[in-house]
Amino acid sequence: MLRSTLSLALAFAAVTAHVQSEIHQDKTVTKIAFGSCNNPRQKAKPIFDAILKKRPDVFIMLGDNIYGDTKDMHVLKKKYAELEAVEDFRKLRQSTTLLATWDDHDFGQNDSGNTYPKRKESQQVFLDFFKEPADSPRRKRDGIYASYTFGKKGKTTQIILLDTRYFRDPLPRKKNSAGPADWYQPTKNTSKTLLGSVQWQWLEQQLQAPADVRIIASSIQVLAVEKGMENWGNVPHEQSRLFKLLKKYQANHTFAISGDVHFTELSKKDIGGYPFYDLTSSGLTHTHKAWAKLPNTMRVGQSHHEINAGLIEIDWNKQALTLSSFNGKGENLVHHTVPFRELTFKN
Repeated sequence: MLRSTLSLALAFAAVTAHVQSEIHQDKTVTKIAFGSCNNPRQKAKPIFDAILKKRPDVFIMLGDNIYGDTKDMHVLKKKYAELEAVEDFRKLRQSTTLLATWDDHDFGQNDSGNTYPKRKESQQVFLDFFKEPADSPRRKRDGIYASYTFGKKGKTTQIILLDTRYFRDPLPRKKNSAGPADWYQPTKNTSKTLLGSVQWQWLEQQLQAPADVRIIASSIQVLAVEKGMENWGNVPHEQSRLFKLLKKYQANHTFAISGDVHFTELSKKDIGGYPFYDLTSSGLTHTHKAWAKLPNTMRVGQSHHEINAGLIEIDWNKQALTLSSFNGKGENLVHHTVPFRELTFKN
């Protein structure tokens, strides 16, 4: 069943006894693939064919879906058209439920946030390209964040797509770079925001929606904070706020996915006894070998700089998740299985 068949439901409806995701589909999902950093102008062939062979129920485009980098919406539309011209992308769009959020390059400007002057116009171009329905909640507010659920009670998967661009305040730059990609430092100004107050309120409500597996999709890394690149660690009070909300609402079976960095890795952090994972997949068309070697004390296993896509496999019978990434041949790069029972807050 394709995206156009998704039934829309008003979030936070007064007639419901609990919070609902905004968009729901009854089908149970077992495979969710995702990827980021896709430049249709790159000579390298993207790995959409390898993704198609995995036969995912859902594919998430996690940002830098094109490299727009412009304030001219005609140019931005032209670059989206170049993605549409990729045959394997069209096959993927036709064969699975396609979800998307953005990062800086498809938002419109490298490392940009709320100071980008064309963010409203860029939002409309984005929503049009990804065929967002006219009555979608994403058409009625600033920012492209959204929440989806799939499957019935006992096998419900929630996907929370965050917008880490529209509301984000400028980040403090380092005066002296110590190495590759060492650009930013954590801010001490707790008034600085990553998600913005309205999106935070929405996210807190969505973490209360019933879900048996919950995926938080962030275009930038949630856990790996040592590289000096854009990540949640640049606004540590916002990262701490996320962790506190997860614990407050006992958001069991919840983990994050991310992109942006041009390599793949799995990170893990203990949050009050809860093992929170962040699976990063970046580089559908291009990667960066030197960046893959940058430190990450929360890394599980090794990082890899091959062209890659991410894959989440949910085994509802065995009650387990497998978090992996794979290369253009479909071979595993990252591969880690975790039982549901481990993804449980202890208090």
